[in-house]
Amino acid sequence: MSAFSAALLPTLVRRERASLAATVLAPPVALAVATVLNLGLYVLMGRDPVAVLYAMLLEPFLSWASFSEVLLKTGPLLLIAQGLAIGFRAKVFNIGAEGQFILGAIFASAIPVWFPQATGQWIWPVMLLVGAVGGALWASITAFWRVRLNANEILVSLMLSLVAAQFLNYLLLGPWKDPNGFNFPQSVMFQYDAMVPVLISGTRVNVSLLLTIALSIAAWIFMQKSFVGYKLQVGGLAPRAARYAGFNEGWAIWLSLLIGGCAAGLAGAAEVSGPLGQLQRSISTGYGYAAIIVAYLGGLHPISIVVSALFMAILYIGGDNAMVSTNLPIAAVRVFQGSLLLAYLIAIAFVRYRLEWRRPVYRSQP
Repeated sequence: MSAFSAALLPTLVRRERASLAATVLAPPVALAVATVLNLGLYVLMGRDPVAVLYAMLLEPFLSWASFSEVLLKTGPLLLIAQGLAIGFRAKVFNIGAEGQFILGAIFASAIPVWFPQATGQWIWPVMLLVGAVGGALWASITAFWRVRLNANEILVSLMLSLVAAQFLNYLLLGPWKDPNGFNFPQSVMFQYDAMVPVLISGTRVNVSLLLTIALSIAAWIFMQKSFVGYKLQVGGLAPRAARYAGFNEGWAIWLSLLIGGCAAGLAGAAEVSGPLGQLQRSISTGYGYAAIIVAYLGGLHPISIVVSALFMAILYIGGDNAMVSTNLPIAAVRVFQGSLLLAYLIAIAFVRYRLEWRRPVYRSQP
């Protein structure tokens, strides 16, 4: 027997039952690992790691103005992540929430752009509804290609996000460009009745945050208490058993993508009718991609996602603070987000699997 064939190789073996304590500890452990790695990166960049950490993780809590912005960022991150998590648990991987977010913003903006003189408190609720429909319609393209043509939903949804961004550019540089906007790529300012009412006086936090919390509760009820949510989870955990039980895989794909698209579109509509007040090219801020990290960091559970969305919002505002006070590039903030997701995926892998050393088995050829 050769030395190579006698060598032991590491093999991941699935645990019969994952430890609840290890599952709970996985996110904070991932955060600690990501923090240490990024502190080393800041040292290599010549930045003061203590100052960066202070600006990124502590400054958002030091004033009500900063924390209100955290709450403002939490809304879209939480809403999109809740929609994506439903699909992820069904093993339907919608990576195109950014494009669905943009289409929701475009659909919602059509009302004040086409009817700038319209008045009445009906405008902003209709904008939110139309935005949700726009996001769902954009997601339905991915669902059609996946179900009818067996195309990979990851690639299709991701590529459609690029198409959505170019469609936004076309509108803001063409038919929807504000003629009095000094040649900036933006729409006209929306009328007062097209704005979501402010929830907390003196801040930009609006009523859409309450809607997001209500929908998070609805997501928990849907996934934990409803038969439809149970079918989606079974389809993700045991697809063969689900097919044997008569569950329709195509139906699950359509439902998962439409829910994710609807949530992302609603978030886009709330963004233009809330803090922005007009359609801008900067509407595409990466919420759709960051929400993927939020969903996984929350373990795809509706309650845990609330906590992870709040933490990601802190990173958004804290990252802005660090860019100003320590001259930290925005790429470093995104590296922190990405390394956090990577550390969590590694941690949760060791929660669900154990490492065993085995000798490789070679089968003789006939």
